[in-house]
Amino acid sequence: MTHPLAVIGAGPVGLAAAANAARRGLPYVVLESGPAAGAAVADWAHVRLFSAWRELVDPVARELLEESGWSAPDPDAYPTGAEWRERYLVPLAALLAERPEGQVRFSTRVVGVARAGRDLLVDSGRDDDPFALHLETSDGPERLLASAVVDASGTWSAPNPLGADGYPAPGEREHADRIASGVPDFADPAVAARYAGKHVVVAGKGASAQGVLVGLAALARRDPATRVSWLLRRPGVGDAFGGGDNDQLEQRGALGQAARAAASGGAVTPVTHFRTVAVEEQVDGRLTLTSTDGRQVVDVDEVVVVTGYRPDLSFLSEVRLDLDPALQAARVLADQIHPDHHSCGDVAPHGHRELSQPERGLYLVGMKSYGRAPSFLAMTGFEQVRSVVAALDGDLEAADRVDLVLPETGVCNGAGRFDDPDVTSSPDGGCCAAPSSVAGSPVGLTLVGAGGATC
Repeated sequence: MTHPLAVIGAGPVGLAAAANAARRGLPYVVLESGPAAGAAVADWAHVRLFSAWRELVDPVARELLEESGWSAPDPDAYPTGAEWRERYLVPLAALLAERPEGQVRFSTRVVGVARAGRDLLVDSGRDDDPFALHLETSDGPERLLASAVVDASGTWSAPNPLGADGYPAPGEREHADRIASGVPDFADPAVAARYAGKHVVVAGKGASAQGVLVGLAALARRDPATRVSWLLRRPGVGDAFGGGDNDQLEQRGALGQAARAAASGGAVTPVTHFRTVAVEEQVDGRLTLTSTDGRQVVDVDEVVVVTGYRPDLSFLSEVRLDLDPALQAARVLADQIHPDHHSCGDVAPHGHRELSQPERGLYLVGMKSYGRAPSFLAMTGFEQVRSVVAALDGDLEAADRVDLVLPETGVCNGAGRFDDPDVTSSPDGGCCAAPSSVAGSPVGLTLVGAGGATC
């Protein structure tokens, strides 16, 4: 390579891509907007993952680390986000930064990717020119040339809003101080004090919502004044608690069972077919949420939004993409990952051919390759980048040798079906969503890239 491989994101999948490049002797530069490796993981450090350590360490990264004297954690243990970051991601980033093939740069935000000297319209010579990455750094703007780009930036930076139209509802931004995105750390006394004894709205379905319901139910046992309105866009609770005993990710199934118990404990009131179009302040300072059909949830103190994530495509506006129009995922993957009819385990093995974009040398990997689809496994990302980097190295035999078996969730019901009153569950698929947390128990969610939600 004349120029280095640019990897966007120093999360699990981005660092795995760099590790594969290092093993092959390819020059690389990892560009992370946060101040350290796994910056997105640090935002949910309290979450315990569904996956055990054996599924959370890229095989090539393990080899490099062990050669440096690193001791692998217990393969059967379930780490928290903090443990995953401190015991694996941070040491891996440090190792990759020291290798002669590459660099790892923090506090470096990619704000644009293009072909050097060519905007989106220019065809002539396009495939022969390097990429030009436009960066924001502490020293000011910078332009960096790269032979290829692997975008592992994830989706964590772009949570879906409360508003039903895909945009923040009127009043949502104005009352952001009382609207949290993601799973609060209810084990933190300050966080618990914020929600205890309050009327809390939880918007969303999936593992994140399950974790929030369990946490709030525990608060309600300590402070019976705590009450929860659980907003669901679909007509019924249906399969909102996941696959239970049918879930091959045992701890995710356990979370669903705990959430089912929490929802039936008296503190939680499901409010179905509710799609928020307005957030308004009452005379007493509390909030009222209004649905598309005019129904209202009143006297709201706090709102927790766990409605999923979406990819940030803004910095890719000058490169040519082929994405599914609904999921904003790699088009070839869309039918397999759509939340209406898939599970984490029924995605066919895939690699560089499925992930390549019309812009030759550009690959979207990790959670970003799934767009708005809510489920992703870290080991899927590891296999993706193994294949992609092998292809970039010209080793098509290795790049095409893709073999991965994923666990089934046991249940599925996608966001696109919330208007169908006859849909409660599907026997042949499953879904999972953004990170969930239950203090003191091994349940949680694997996030990948610079951020994103996975199984």
